[in-house]
Amino acid sequence: MTEPAGEYRLYRELAEWWPLISPPEEYAADAAVLERVFSSGPAAVRTVLDLGSGGGHVAMYLSGQFDLTLVDRSERMLAVSRELNPGCEHIQADMLTLRLGRSFDAVLVHDAVDYVTTERELLKVAQTAFDHCRPGGIAAFAPDHTADTFRPGRGGGGGSDDAGRQASFRERTADPDPADEWIETEYEFTLRAADRTVRVVRETHRLGAFRNSTWMRVLRAAGFEPEPGNVARSYAGPAAAGLRNLFVGHRPAENVGTRG
Repeated sequence: MTEPAGEYRLYRELAEWWPLISPPEEYAADAAVLERVFSSGPAAVRTVLDLGSGGGHVAMYLSGQFDLTLVDRSERMLAVSRELNPGCEHIQADMLTLRLGRSFDAVLVHDAVDYVTTERELLKVAQTAFDHCRPGGIAAFAPDHTADTFRPGRGGGGGSDDAGRQASFRERTADPDPADEWIETEYEFTLRAADRTVRVVRETHRLGAFRNSTWMRVLRAAGFEPEPGNVARSYAGPAAAGLRNLFVGHRPAENVGTRG
């Protein structure tokens, strides 16, 4: 049984464990690629809106270069991020419906976009990004999965802290129906508290895995001029370190009125 992203236990009562389940240092390579993206445009990027910022691990690496506004649906994840990024503005809101009434030089949608599982919702996210991107600005979308490259697999990770807590997870990702554009990941979290008590939490997350052609269609429909296809390797450099998938859209500097 799957649930909306905001209802998953990982982002509610397990949020305080996020820095151990997914340690911040694992985001350094992703952040380096994103910094390269934001530096690639014709105009300087100073302000960035981060939609679905989660625990703020990407923001931790970008906050020294950019003025970040962090948005997430989960207040508990924002609380984690506030500890890590005290100098950033934090806003609790849904990326599908957010309208702040102000624009930014760049908009980032990192892997929180994975929880968008229909093209209709993906268009809403792209429209939110477009509406907050200034004319001539840039938007970067970094899903974990695409239908074009998806392969079933297993993985895991974790970490510990100075208080003696330890967390680890195992995951199994599969595609129940390759004809659609969503997949499922089964998680098992093992959480060891400082007093050595252990609990195990299991849940299944439904995640989007859209085709590259869907991404192009959606970005154009929102009003962006997208860079062609999945450009992760173009920005990752010779070592191809960092993001596995990356879609970049530019808001035209002029004549930005009508969405197609």
